[in-house]
Amino acid sequence: MLYKPRRDLIWLILRPWILIPRLIYLITTTIILITRFLLQGKSKDKEIQKQLGVYLLNTIGNLGPCFIKLGQALSTRPDLVKQEWLEELTKLQDSLPPFDHNLALKIFEEEIGQPTARIFEYFPDEPIASASLGQVYKARINSNYWVAVKIQRPNLKHIIRRDLVFIRALCRILGPFLPLNLGFGLDEIIDEFGESLFNEIDYEKEADNAEKFSTLFKNNGTIVVPRVERFISSRKVITTSWIEGTKLKDRSSLIENGLDPTSIIRTAVISGLQQLLEFGYFHADPHPGNLFALKGRTGDQGHIGYVDFGMMDSISDKDRTTLTGAIVHLINKDFNLLAQDFQKLGFLSNKQDLNNISPILEEVLGGVINKDVNSLNFKTVTDKFSNLMFDYPFRVPARFALIIRAVVSQEGLALRLDPKFKIIRFAYPYVAKRLLTEENEELIEILSDIIFDEMNSIRLDRLEGLLQVVSDTSTKPGRELIPVATNGIRLLISKKGSEVRKKLLLSLIKNDEFDLKEMQGLIKIITKNFSPINLN
Repeated sequence: MLYKPRRDLIWLILRPWILIPRLIYLITTTIILITRFLLQGKSKDKEIQKQLGVYLLNTIGNLGPCFIKLGQALSTRPDLVKQEWLEELTKLQDSLPPFDHNLALKIFEEEIGQPTARIFEYFPDEPIASASLGQVYKARINSNYWVAVKIQRPNLKHIIRRDLVFIRALCRILGPFLPLNLGFGLDEIIDEFGESLFNEIDYEKEADNAEKFSTLFKNNGTIVVPRVERFISSRKVITTSWIEGTKLKDRSSLIENGLDPTSIIRTAVISGLQQLLEFGYFHADPHPGNLFALKGRTGDQGHIGYVDFGMMDSISDKDRTTLTGAIVHLINKDFNLLAQDFQKLGFLSNKQDLNNISPILEEVLGGVINKDVNSLNFKTVTDKFSNLMFDYPFRVPARFALIIRAVVSQEGLALRLDPKFKIIRFAYPYVAKRLLTEENEELIEILSDIIFDEMNSIRLDRLEGLLQVVSDTSTKPGRELIPVATNGIRLLISKKGSEVRKKLLLSLIKNDEFDLKEMQGLIKIITKNFSPINLN
């Protein structure tokens, strides 16, 4: 069944015996929750805050899957939620009360056509984890092969269908009164959320997602994706190979298991960037319950395992390339180009005069971009950017709802492992390396905009900065710089590099003479970065 908000609204209105009791329950629960937090939320007593966290957990858990998803998003943000509440909210990821075991066995048999006893050598009497949409059992097919069997909660479509109507109606009513300037109704975000939820409860789609995700990372030894067992999977049951690892819940648990939090963060962030900026297909729900730290290390990167591929999304090639450029333009303070990026992405109208916007971007965002890009994180930018939403004609396109959710969750997860984490410290080197090594025409254009100014002179400091970022962030700079050198030569002699060749010649030859200063500066950078000593 597909998500159709108008159909579902009519369906609920025609069933007042469902609508009225649920409405009364939601209103009563909300009033009690708000009242309690108003009375006790500012208390400095840790025990009271702990009790509030437990109460919040139980309230969200009792409200059902739609509300649990919101709580899961909050559980990844230690910078937004009090620590005492956060400790409880993390239980929303995989520690919710399970449903009846016998009912789970019945659902399995109805879906697969055989009881668990005929398929598994061992099947436990209780789940190892229980989340918003289903519960997971650790079972054994044979003496050497353990699997994760996820069985969907009963009556899930009905519950989600019902509650999405209430949430969507509430957003439509309250949206005009909230201090938001999104450029679209809040109900459009709920529609994105609803569509993703309906996809998430179809485990056949999740199986397809897992196999596609596995293909994307098949040559990456730092990422492990479980294998789907199709003959023990259906729309309400999915069975995959078991991943044995440490949940990314806190720094201490990783250290206790002999794992390096920094290397794990690096892998998680870089894989997230690959999904968003390279593959165009990303895991939209990277909370700690869906990622595991694994033993092993490749260079400066740890190994992680992804699970639960119900909530996935795609981003167009055009948006991917523009986002890549926007990151570099932000760091380099190219606010004119950044304004163009926002316009291409739909954050600004095509009719908007960008000459008026560039100074605003510089005023609002310029202060957070200093010489040390390592100090920059995503939340700093979004906090500053939110100021623009109230006073200037910026809008958030609806298609970016899941993208923003994924990035915010990713950074929140990293902050749990390292409170001093700055996403740009890992993101910028990845982007710089892509610009310097890939032959994508759009990326070549971005690179050209970065290293050549309006007069076609080489911005030597920018070029050196990109090379330095790639070199400084690697334990073996030579291994990273050799592909840069190889690609640079290939680009200059290729058809795709015609525009770069033209600009390079124009920068070196001025008034029919060689610009010796420009030439000397370029040779100095090449000699410094690509000397035999550096490449060893």
